[in-house]
Parts: sequence; structure tokens; C-alpha cells
Amino acid sequence: MIKLLIVLLGWIAGTVGLYAQELPNIIIIYADDLGYGDLSCYNDKAAYKTPNLDKMAKEGVMFTDAHSPSTICSPSRYGLYSGQQIYRSTGRGGGAFEGPGGPSYLKPGTLTIAEMLKTKGYRTGVFGKWHVGLSWFDKDNKRLGGGYKNALLIDYEKSTPLIDGPNARGFDESFITPNCPCTDPLYVYIENGMVPVPASQRHKQDNLPNPGGKWRWDNDEGWMAPGYNFMEADLMFYKKTREFITEHRKNTPEKPFFAVLSTQIAHAPVLPAPEFNGITDAGPRGDFVRELDVIVGRVMDMLKEMDIDDNTIIMFNADNGAEIVHVDWMRQDHNHDASGGWRGMKRDAWEGGHRVPFIVRWPGVFPKGLVSDQMTNTTDIFATTASIVGYKLKYEDATDSFDMLPAMLGTEDKNKSIRPYMLTQSFRGEFQIRQGNWKYLDHKGSGGNNYKSDLLEKYALPEKEVDATGQLYNLTKDPGEKTNLYFTEANKRKELQDLLENLKSNGRSAPKNRQPLGVEKVKELGMQHAK
Repeated sequence: MIKLLIVLLGWIAGTVGLYAQELPNIIIIYADDLGYGDLSCYNDKAAYKTPNLDKMAKEGVMFTDAHSPSTICSPSRYGLYSGQQIYRSTGRGGGAFEGPGGPSYLKPGTLTIAEMLKTKGYRTGVFGKWHVGLSWFDKDNKRLGGGYKNALLIDYEKSTPLIDGPNARGFDESFITPNCPCTDPLYVYIENGMVPVPASQRHKQDNLPNPGGKWRWDNDEGWMAPGYNFMEADLMFYKKTREFITEHRKNTPEKPFFAVLSTQIAHAPVLPAPEFNGITDAGPRGDFVRELDVIVGRVMDMLKEMDIDDNTIIMFNADNGAEIVHVDWMRQDHNHDASGGWRGMKRDAWEGGHRVPFIVRWPGVFPKGLVSDQMTNTTDIFATTASIVGYKLKYEDATDSFDMLPAMLGTEDKNKSIRPYMLTQSFRGEFQIRQGNWKYLDHKGSGGNNYKSDLLEKYALPEKEVDATGQLYNLTKDPGEKTNLYFTEANKRKELQDLLENLKSNGRSAPKNRQPLGVEKVKELGMQHAK
């Protein structure tokens, strides 16, 4: 009888805790080098299907004009965590780290999305690729730079716990790789700021499978921790995410959680886990993207198993467009356009370099099957989540972040853009600015790739305005960015040049005095719109 009473009291406590959680759980699944055309819900001519992400889109909101902050990974990840363009951290652009490269782009004093959510009672975790820079030190306490040879100089006792790792930037739990898990040495796992197994073993490219005879491209040789697993990295990141959520629900079910699952898919090299080899008819990269889709499905199934689906927001996004050789090989081998018809690819300032998938799902609150053409940026995830949880952002917080809740709820004026403008930066840190359907590139050429190379020469378009120092396009009339209106629309070009300089110099592009909606109002609007 006493045992039964104890069990009953425990059940009651758990139930009370469950209903006491008013704020939603939040999961961000952040893909790598995934182009606009890489999901079948965005590309009906895709060479494979992505059924779970298609299902997520049918059950939520799919954005067709969503953009990464940069056309390479590290600056975009800074944008996700800070709500800002990389310019705010470096005063210019920002490269991608390799080896023991750092320090972090997330400087002390910069509010991160994890720190913001912790103030609202969230338990926070990040699992997978980090890649915003870390500080590593040698035996003389000298900060090390990038390059794989420096990996052997790391003094792990002096370097850990990491002074600028995830746990020093607002995350309660973390299991990460410092850089791209399968591309950039140093190849180690970092758990809660510590390195359980240092890099001491020489990694050779030939140790990995090479599906299709070429897809191992971009697996850099360097130093790795013994036992490092290249082939099942994303399955491990999912496992760590699930463990975090399971433990959280077991120990503190009354509190909300925030989890970032940061995958390596579909970054080069293409290394699908063995169970996914041959799962599609679109070669190794098709199999790789299907693995990502299966992981998304497992996350959604997990939420249903735990009975928290209705109180959990999932956001799916990517850090930039598809890799150049991937775009080329998939077009040649499988008639699949990873850029989804847009000009350019990873590193380019043209749309294919930064127009990416963005899907959000919150059952019962966000409408099902809504397709939004509102212009948005990864940086907007910050202000949007702040609005949901009722956090009032200060002037200096998330300075390039707009609240996109009206678009997610379907309550906005469809004839008016929530964002009056949007900044992006290309591989070299050069700026682009959008205003409605006008797009100005403050530079010549792609902003990233060399279109005189043997690989890309076939995709080069002739530049008729050879004297122009920038590019101006009307994306409504010219979505392929083929006709540069730099001279013929000089007034619009000057207007955008002036606006760009103003946004760069005044320290922000986001509106002032942003007011959060709060979860009760969000749910009320969601229910009203559903009716």
C-alpha cells in the first residue's frame, strides 16, 4: 500500500510538473551545405524523396525566401547563435576554422540564444558541429592558430575546460566537434568543455570508404582521437540529443528544454552511415540527405513517444547553399539541382549561395501546410524565440534579428514584408542587401567562387556591365540574376548603397524597441487563426 501511494504521488507530481510547463520546448535542426533544391518539398524534380521533411512542411510552415547570414558555415553559425551578421563580431567577414583555430566569434558580452533562453528557465544543449572558433593553448600558454600540425601542440590541461566553448556561451550540456566533423582537423569530441580523448593518431584519407569513386573529396588529413567515428557522426549526434531530452524529461519535466542538433549532412565528404548506403537511386549524396531526413523523422517520432509533440517547436534550417562539386556532380550524374534553379552555390553571393530551406512546426499553434514567401534570415530565429518566451531584447542584443512570428502564425499583412531589408555576406565578407525584390551586391562577381575554373566555367554568365563595381537585380523579373541593372536603375542602386552603409555604420539592421508577444498571446493568435 505504501509503495502504491509513493508511485501515485510520483505520478501526480510528474503530471503537475508537466502541466506547469507553459513555455514550449524548442529544437533547432541545423543542416550543413544543404541547398534550396535538396529537399523534395522544395524541389519536385529532386532525384530522391525526403518524406519526413516533406511531412514536417505539411504539418507546419515552409519559407520559400529564407536565407543564411553568410555563404559559408562559421559566420552563419555565429548568426544563428547571436542573431547578428559576422560583421558585428569581426568588423568584416569571417572565415571557416580548421585545426585548433579561434578564438570564438562569440565574444564575451554577446548575448547568445542559449543564454537568453536560460533566463526563462530553459535547460539548453547543443550536439554536433560547433565551428565558431575555440581557444586552444600550448604548454607555454600561447594561443594556437589553425593548421593541422598545431593539433599536436595542444596542452589539454591548459586548454580545458574551454574558455569559449558552448558551456561558456549558455549551453548546459554539449557534445560537439570543434570544426566540420569529417572535413577539418582537429578530429576530437568535446563534451561539456572537456576532451575525453586527445588527438594523437594520424588520420589518412585512404582509411575511409570512397563511395562512387569521388565522394570522399574534402576529407582533410590531420590528427584525430583514437576511435573517432567519421561514418556515423550524425547518428551519434542524434543519440546525444535524444539522451539529453530523455534525461531532462526524467529529471525536470516541469522545465522547458532547448536543443540544437547540428549535423554534418550534407557537407563534404559524403559519408552516409552504412545502413543508408544505396537507400536512394541518387548516389551517395542522395543517400546522405536521406539519412538527414530519417534523423528528422526520428526526432518527430521521439516527441510523440514522450507525449510532448504539441508543446515542442522544431525549426529546420541550413547554414548555406550546396558545395560546388556537389552541385556539379548531382547535376551531371542524377539530373538533380541542389541550388533549386537559383544562380550560384556555396560561397557565392547569388541566391544559390544563401537561399536555404527553413521549416518550422508547432502543432496546434502554427498553421498546417502554410507556405510563406516572407523574406527571412537565420538571424531571425533569435528574436522570434525571444518573442515566444516573452524576453525583451535590449538595444545591443541580436542586432540583425527580426521577429518572424506573424509569418509563422499567418497573421501578417501578406502584401507587406516584415523585413524592410536584409543583409547577407558572401565568402569574402562582402555585403549584399535585399529590399523587397531588389537585390544589390556591393562587389563584382560571385563573391566567392572562381567561375573561370575548369569546374565552374560552364556555369559562368557573361557580364555585360563590365565597368560596374557592383550588381543590381530585380528578382521578380530576373530570378536568375542575369541582367545587371547597376547603371540603368542608378537611383535604386544609390538608394540601396546608402542604406547599406547606414546599416553597417549604425551597428544594427533590426528595429529598435522590439516587444515580445509572449507565449499566451502566441497561442491565442494561433488558435484564432486556426478557426
